[in-house]
Parts: sequence; C-alpha cells; structure tokens
Amino acid sequence: MQERLQKLLAQAGYGSRRACEEFIIEGRVFVNGKPAELGQKADLAVDRVTVDGKALAKPETMAYIALYKPRNVLSAAEGPDDRQTVRDLIPVPGHLYPVGRLDYDSEGLILMTNDGELTNKLTHPRFGHEKEYRVLVARRPDTEQIDAWRRGVVLPDGDRTQPAHVHFISSSGKGAWIRVVMGEGKKRQIREIGKLLGLPVVRIIRLRIGTLKLGDLKPRQWRYLTEDEIRELKGENVPKMEQKSMKPRPPRRPMQRTTDSTPNRRNESASRRRAEPASQKRTGPSPKRRK
Repeated sequence: MQERLQKLLAQAGYGSRRACEEFIIEGRVFVNGKPAELGQKADLAVDRVTVDGKALAKPETMAYIALYKPRNVLSAAEGPDDRQTVRDLIPVPGHLYPVGRLDYDSEGLILMTNDGELTNKLTHPRFGHEKEYRVLVARRPDTEQIDAWRRGVVLPDGDRTQPAHVHFISSSGKGAWIRVVMGEGKKRQIREIGKLLGLPVVRIIRLRIGTLKLGDLKPRQWRYLTEDEIRELKGENVPKMEQKSMKPRPPRRPMQRTTDSTPNRRNESASRRRAEPASQKRTGPSPKRRK
C-alpha cells in the first residue's frame, strides 16, 4: 500500500511528519535511487526508500505492548552493557522500542511499540501529554513544599520545571506517598525536584501515559493493547497538561445604592398612591355592569 514518504519516515522513527518533510526538501531521501519529491508516495513492499543512504525496513505489523518495568532494568531496546533491558522482558519477534523512558531505579508503565509516529507524538515536549506517577518521599511534605512543586522549580542546570498537579495521598512511616501529574519528562526530574525541596525520593511508580493506564500489571508482566486503547492514544483527546492563564480579573462594577434623593420604584409607587385623591380610590367591590 502506498503512503506519503513523510508518513513512512515518521513511522520508521525519524521524527514528526513535519521534520521528515525537511529531510525530503534537503535531498536526503531517495526512492529507488532517485531523489524524492515532497508529496511523493511509495510502498515499502516494492520500493526502496533510503535516508542518508540507509534503507527503510520492510513494513511489519504494528505492535503495541504495555509493560510494568521493574526497578534495575534499563528503559532501552539495547543496553550499553550486560544489564537487562525492557526489550529482554518481552519474548516476541520484531522491533520494539520503549515510549516514555523511566530511570534505571524507577518502575511502572512503559509502552513498547514499533510505531514511530505515535512514539514522537507521546514523547515530544510540544505535545505536553500527561504522565502520572505515584511517588514515595522520605519525609512528609508541608503545604509550602507541595505548592512549590506545583508552581515549578528551578533545576541545577537553570531550567524551570513546568507547573504540575501534586497531591498528598497518604502517610508511610516517616514519609508519604504523593501523586504527581506532569506534561514534561526531563532526566531524573522528579528525583531532582524532591532533592531541591528537601523531600528525598525513595520510590517512583508510573501509573499512566496519556490515556494508557498501568492497571493490574505486576512487575515484569506485559500485555497487548486493545483496539480501543490504541485508538485513544492516537486520538486528539489524549490528556494534556493545561497551562493556566494569568490574565488579571476585570474590576468589579460598583453597586448602585439608593438614597433619599433618588427613591426606588417601590417608594415612588407608594408616594403616588398616597397622592391620589380619595374620589379615585376604590373602597368596595366593583359595580356590576348593567345588561
């Protein structure tokens, strides 16, 4: 089946469709040995498409897998050493790459897929898709610490974190469980924020990526996504972090008060009734009409 080149490149993991269009414009993409043109289509089953001389792989069935990554496992398809990776935990053939990486010592939901376009959509900062975490800190946070985390914290590299939803869940010994929902994912961000606020992080469990939830999965368990889950992840209704506007409120209009010099309608009606001559006042039932 023929598809536009930028879509094929995006699915292969070369970035967004817009970025892949730039590859074509720059002359880095070839179809069957000839320079590609913007808007051109190809079928990877019969056509040879290359980017910088590297051929795109033949199409394979798209796979979408939810995995509970345990601690002390790398969030990578291939590791730099002999440590175990998330790819090692899924014994199925084909290419699978993690979406939404977790630190080596963190755990929870990882999406494994070969859909490069969806991967870019869920991980690129400009989309701001929500990620939800359950975090155990070594000390019980006070209101000021929670508020500071919600507003954003300046990290050691000078970057300020975006506002996040942070809520206390329950106490745990001398520490506490808190819920953190954010739309970005800088390296070791949650641990760095906790350290700066005096709340050392003991454990991090990711519960959700966009609309996809960890559910009942246990460490090292995995499952294929349902068709509904895949459609929701690809849809436009994926939860995103809202940026609150700081527009000033319009000033309130002053209330008009009645004074003696400006009587209200009820007083005016009463005054008119008192001023009516007695002959105009009705003292009994209305006279019957003569037939």
